[in-house]
Amino acid sequence: MRKFIAVFAALAALFTVSSVQAADLGVWTGPKDNVRVAIRDCGTSTCGTVVYASPKAEADARKSGLTTLVGQQLLRDFEPTKNGAMRGKVFVPTLKVTLVGTAEFIDARTMKAKGCVLGGLICKAQVWKRIDGAQQARVENISYAP
Repeated sequence: MRKFIAVFAALAALFTVSSVQAADLGVWTGPKDNVRVAIRDCGTSTCGTVVYASPKAEADARKSGLTTLVGQQLLRDFEPTKNGAMRGKVFVPTLKVTLVGTAEFIDARTMKAKGCVLGGLICKAQVWKRIDGAQQARVENISYAP
């Protein structure tokens, strides 16, 4: 179950309030602040790259074969849906799978990220928060190359 939660780390970072450009989405963090994802415009869609991972998150990523979690593009091809949410692909390193994920914005700083497996039979949701100021400044100088 802990590995499944990593799906949401990826989901959380990518969602757009309809009037906001992808380049303005900033850095988002999950409930435990163990992963931070920068959401950016990636051409015709929106993507999210890990800019911070706690030592535990990094250790879990190494167990699944990654050298590091920082720099990994977890969110790909996210696009707005008709209901104002976003939908796209979420790579979950600890499970070595790519899933379909959605994000719903509660307000400009709060997002509900949801991911499902087995055709929607098992779903998990988390609330993510946008961070800025000193927290974001610490991650802005990190390279985003995977």
